[in-house]
Amino acid sequence: MNQLKNIAPLEVVEETGEVTSTGILGAESTHEFIRYFVASAIALAIDFGTLWILTSIFLVPYLISGAIAFATGLVVIYSLSIWWVFTKRSVRNRGIEFLFFSVIGIVGLLLNEIILWFFTDSLNLFYLFSKIISVGVVFSWNFLARKTLLFSSYE
Repeated sequence: MNQLKNIAPLEVVEETGEVTSTGILGAESTHEFIRYFVASAIALAIDFGTLWILTSIFLVPYLISGAIAFATGLVVIYSLSIWWVFTKRSVRNRGIEFLFFSVIGIVGLLLNEIILWFFTDSLNLFYLFSKIISVGVVFSWNFLARKTLLFSSYE
């Protein structure tokens, strides 16, 4: 593993003629996507676990426990996003940033709830299978919206 630290970054000539360095995995956006994927997996595990515990153990209706679990995951992914995932920020005020982050998350929550309802009530899938389906849609929405609106540089 220590040998990987000594590998020099690649030099890339962009269309502008500017030479930039990239790591082994490519551009910074690729690194952010990978870090966001890992952070999302952690938040998803907490979301999924909370959903299962509230629904299966405490018998909370799945749509209510889904919302609570999603909110818990939202706090986790925000914390990881500002601490580890994204290097650039377009909003300097943390309160406003979290507000926008949450609005994006609320859209994700609505997508999550619609998908949970549709696949569980309409198609009679087990609620955890419905959750798996919602993960891909919500993940894509959240990453693209957050990267574009909150964690990009407008210099």
